Amino acid sequence: MSEKEEKPSAGFPQAGAVTVSDIQELIRRKEEIEAQIKANYDVLESQKDIGMNQPLVDCEGYPRSDVDLYQVRTARHNIVCLQNDHKAVMKQVEDALHQLHARDKEKQARDMAEAHEEAVSCNLGLSEALAPPQAFAKVNSISPGSPASLAGLQVDDEIVEFGSVNTQNFQSLQNIGNVVQHSEGKPLNVTVTRRGEKHQLRLVPTRWAGKGLLGCNIIPLQR
Repeated sequence: MSEKEEKPSAGFPQAGAVTVSDIQELIRRKEEIEAQIKANYDVLESQKDIGMNQPLVDCEGYPRSDVDLYQVRTARHNIVCLQNDHKAVMKQVEDALHQLHARDKEKQARDMAEAHEEAVSCNLGLSEALAPPQAFAKVNSISPGSPASLAGLQVDDEIVEFGSVNTQNFQSLQNIGNVVQHSEGKPLNVTVTRRGEKHQLRLVPTRWAGKGLLGCNIIPLQR
């Protein structure tokens, strides 16, 4: 019995190492156990629908002759063992989901902290009064209702910083594309200049009714 209860935990990943495929495998095992439980209940149903608790002796105390006692006892034993297995697998699924969620939250917090530190380090030593920040790209068009529009971006805004991308490390629009793809659902700090004034915006790349994750067209500025 103890060996059967321990079987669902075999090969379960260590804490922090769980993946989506691990969870899918646990769910597959859960469904297999559920199918086996149903098959054993079908056996009981075929035996006069005897179920798990009906007596196996007649009113005089003799073994019932109208059912296959061996089949009934075997099916009942299997159901008890499989239900224990099912409970163990469900606990593993729950633990794995908690691990995966916690790891994603830690990664998101770490990425945001790194992006913030990078943005702060890029601004150290710059004097806004003496020299306005240099832009490297420009907003060419914005779709109504898009994530870019909701963030407050406007046509002709000149982009000074886009997440971790700035004038020093910008090479092509692919830099911005990479940041967007890796930041879906996460807020990005975007700095723009608009009619000579600097604006700090928070843009969250999100799937919406239109095309892309931003809903705007950005073009590089000629240097």
